[in-house]
Amino acid sequence: MNQYETVFILTPVLSDEQMKETVAKFKKLLTDNGAEILNEEAWGLKKMAYAIQKKSTGFYCLLEFKAEPTLVNKLEVNYRRDEKVIRFLTVKLDKYAAAYAIKRKNKYANKQEA
Repeated sequence: MNQYETVFILTPVLSDEQMKETVAKFKKLLTDNGAEILNEEAWGLKKMAYAIQKKSTGFYCLLEFKAEPTLVNKLEVNYRRDEKVIRFLTVKLDKYAAAYAIKRKNKYANKQEA
């Protein structure tokens, strides 16, 4: 199993509940196919550097997971099929990136507690 990190941007016209449902749908897809979710971060509504589909903001979400390489293709096909997803990027983490992700996760957790 490899460790992956995926960031996707959802359209800003969604309500908070719709955004959470969409994230839950992708998490369920991962867990149903044998992935282990290590970290989830909702970065919220952010302004983008340039307009995508005539939208200048979007809901940013990050999922970090361990899975087989074939699952990444299934996940990305589902991103493409979902009209709520504006952009996505999935990367495989090497050992250095995985160590950095752990540091970032701890920093993010401390920020959420404060």
